[in-house]
This record gives sequence, C-alpha cells and structure tokens, in this order.
Amino acid sequence: MTDAVSVPPRPDRLARALFRFRQSRLSVIGAVMVAVVLLLAVFGPMIAPYPQDIAGAVSTAERFQPPSLAHPLGTNELGQDVLSLTLGGTRVSVLAGFGVVLIGAAIGTLVGAVAGYVGGWTDEALMRLTDLTLTIPGLILAMAIAAALGPGFQNMVLAISLSWWPGYARLVRGEVLAAREEVYVTAARALGAGPGRILFRHVLPNCVSPIIVKMSLDMGFAILTVAGLGFIGIGVRPPTPEWGTLLSTSRAYMPDYWWTAMGPGLAMFIAVFGFNLLGDGLRDSLDPKGRR
Repeated sequence: MTDAVSVPPRPDRLARALFRFRQSRLSVIGAVMVAVVLLLAVFGPMIAPYPQDIAGAVSTAERFQPPSLAHPLGTNELGQDVLSLTLGGTRVSVLAGFGVVLIGAAIGTLVGAVAGYVGGWTDEALMRLTDLTLTIPGLILAMAIAAALGPGFQNMVLAISLSWWPGYARLVRGEVLAAREEVYVTAARALGAGPGRILFRHVLPNCVSPIIVKMSLDMGFAILTVAGLGFIGIGVRPPTPEWGTLLSTSRAYMPDYWWTAMGPGLAMFIAVFGFNLLGDGLRDSLDPKGRR
C-alpha cells in the first residue's frame, strides 16, 4: 500500500510564505509604502491642513506661495495648498486604481477560466477576442472609450477596465489548462461534480496566487494610466483633485513654480514604486516553485 503524500496545511503554507516575504527588505519596504498610501487614501482628506481647498476654495491672495511652514508644498495658481490637494487626490487615484484592477481581474478571470476549462470553439473564440483587444494599445483604447462615455470618475474607471482584462484572461487560461488535468479534478468529476462546481470550487481556488501577484503589480500601472487620462483632460475634472489633473495644471507654470508639481509627482512615485516592490515580494513568496 502506497503512503499518501504529506501536504502541509494551509496555515503552515501561509506562514512559510510570510516568512519568505519578510526575508526581503525591499518587499517589506514596499509593503510599508503601500500601507502609508492606503492610510492616506482613507484619512488624507481628514488630515489635510486646508480641507476647504480640496472642495474647490480659492484664495488669490495666497497664489504661488513657495514652500513654507504654513504651506509645506506651497500653493498653486488659485492659492490652494498643494499638500492638501495631493492628500485629497490620493483617495481618488488609489480608488480608481483599485477599481480598474478589480474589474479587469474579474472580467479577465471569468473569460480565461471559461476558455481554459471548456476548450474547443469557445476557447478559440474567446482567445481571438482577447488577442484582438491586445493589438490595440491599452491607453489608446481607454482614451477612446473614455471620450465616448464622457468625463467622470466612474466612466474613467470603466474605460480603463475594458482595456485591462486581456492580461488576466491569458494568465488564468494557462493556469486552468494546467489545473484541469490534476488528479483532484478527475476525482471530483468521478464523484459527479458538475463543470461549474469543478471550475469555481476546485480549479480557480488553486489559481489565486498568480492572480493576486498580477493584481499587486498592476496597481502601480493602473494608477499611472488613471493619471495619464487625467493629464490629457479625459479623466476626473476639477475641482476634484487627482494626481494627473494636478500635474497637467502645473505644467503651464514650470519651471518657475516647480513646487506645484512636486506634491502629486512625488505621491505618484511613492505609490507606483511601493506597489511594484510589494508585487515582486508577493511573487517570490507565493511562487509554488519556491516552496520547500
């Protein structure tokens, strides 16, 4: 009689993944940076020194004040505190990035899972649609959709999401193609489980790790894409602060009033860099080949 292979329980696997994650200083730094960005996204408007500026207040007497104790990042052409606008824009940019990644991942996961598990002409049709979408540059497609839907937060998130899903579809399809040949899938099928139950209860839960890693890596790029649309005037419109919109406005006053771009530019750098470091750490920690 053959002995069963001992499989570490899930808490033990998670503990090992956490241990590997903590071994990388850059991953820990990325996690701290992301935590700071998320905290500022939640509490930023509350701790802003001039919350009325976030709501669109104008103070022409204070316009273009250089960085000082009263205004650590100076003021812009309307006399608004740049630090307050940057803190207010953190919530908009981070929420938009999360929305893009979540919607894109949901659509792509569904398309890739169905294509990989069903196969045949369904797989062929869905993958050709995915390839067709990938032939169009994501930013160009998002610009076209956003221009058709009109400006606004929800339309911007939807426009970018509709160009974001193909990467998840191809990733999940590959994972499902490999997982559907595993023994546990054959056993579930022999016990009478239907295709839907096998796919969503057995196959997809074993494909979660690469999806989480890709989502964490995509957050930075999603924030940059949101800022890109705001920079060219298709995204969120003033007076709602958003990093790309703030940068677009400040470029007309460069380099004389350089501090108007320093706040949103630095915030964007910290957010993107932090999410990239976090994604690299999660990839190394959750990689099945790295388990010992």
